[in-house]
Amino acid sequence: MDSDVLIVASVGRHPRIDCRGGIAARHTGPDTVHLVSAAATPLGGDVIRIRVVVEPGALLHLRTVAATLALPGRDVAESHMLWTLDVAGELDLDPQPTVVAAHARHVSATTVTLADGARIAVRESVQIGRAGERQGFWSGSLRADVGATPLLRHRVELGAGSVTDDVLDSPLAYIGEFHYPDPDVATTGLTLPLAAGGCISTWQGQRLEH
Repeated sequence: MDSDVLIVASVGRHPRIDCRGGIAARHTGPDTVHLVSAAATPLGGDVIRIRVVVEPGALLHLRTVAATLALPGRDVAESHMLWTLDVAGELDLDPQPTVVAAHARHVSATTVTLADGARIAVRESVQIGRAGERQGFWSGSLRADVGATPLLRHRVELGAGSVTDDVLDSPLAYIGEFHYPDPDVATTGLTLPLAAGGCISTWQGQRLEH
């Protein structure tokens, strides 16, 4: 199943929402939108595309109502989540964790384009496996630019077959945060300032804390 979501935040009005496929979105506050699964997704073979536009002077808090459970399909194990974030105002993106269950393979890619004066906070958390599972795989990438200036190129893998996979001990949980323009914020992991402004923090371990 292919799912497409477009959210446009403007000054002085509720965000505009357009959804097709297995993901819906609901206004839950003047500047807040929650994503809701309207069908079982992502399954293997599914592609979810979410585009967010925050216009100058606008504020958007984007959340999910529940964790995302990535499952393998009958014939295909890999699913994709593609975020495109065009921010001229302020965006706070903090979805519930993604759990990669069974032998699913889930690939997340986030592309961020920031205008001068934009502010953004993006948080991503991932858990490989439900209780007793560790055979799933996740890959996450983040590409961010300020105008035409490259800001960040970041990629992480977890789970079976990843660069960190080890039979004795390997991380199965990840939390990453990207902030701009703040060079230092209080986060769970190790925070590194970026040369062109902003910062990224990462944490890895065995299980996400509840």
